[in-house]
Amino acid sequence: MHYLTKDLVFPPVSKANEDGFLAIGGDLSPERLVLAYKSGIFPWFEEGDPILWWSPNPRMVLFFEDLVVSKSMRNILNRDLFKVTFNHDFRGVISNCQKIKREGQQGTWITNEMIQAYCKLNELGVAKSVEVWQDDQLVGGLYGVDLGTVFCGESMFSKVTNASKVAFIHWSRYLEENNYKLMDCQIYNPHLESLGCREITRDHFIEILKS
Repeated sequence: MHYLTKDLVFPPVSKANEDGFLAIGGDLSPERLVLAYKSGIFPWFEEGDPILWWSPNPRMVLFFEDLVVSKSMRNILNRDLFKVTFNHDFRGVISNCQKIKREGQQGTWITNEMIQAYCKLNELGVAKSVEVWQDDQLVGGLYGVDLGTVFCGESMFSKVTNASKVAFIHWSRYLEENNYKLMDCQIYNPHLESLGCREITRDHFIEILKS
């Protein structure tokens, strides 16, 4: 196990264990977070635990040509049931991601410390959000870290059916139109797979990050 110090240094991602766990400690300063994401690393821990850093292998990503928009979703998008904005209410999005109940999870990994850290990144123009509105109420969205050519998605939430999918599809199309290489989705889950995401090796992911 690698313990981080105040120095802005991470061990090589090849040192991560089979689950992707790489290091412990450090802080959530903007400088460390940006270095982490540029290195293919992200924090993931629960309230009361020390900061844990991960770099899983394989890595779940979306190449935009693989985006899956079902017939039913195309119908929803064409009906303009929702209003979508970008980077309009970052704190509202991350706070809802923290509070939303998820199947199979008792708590949340989005601690209050993480909310403050990512809101600071948002103020610096590094973290960004997508908001989905219905009747002027925030009903869905996603947020993540923008590295310029790769967007590292962190979490989504949905208060009404399909709201998070609307956010994901709109943002994926925006990233594609602006020549991003991919969206990082970190680890596998079947919902992401249904949207077109797939796993690639960590080495391939790091190669794309650095290209």
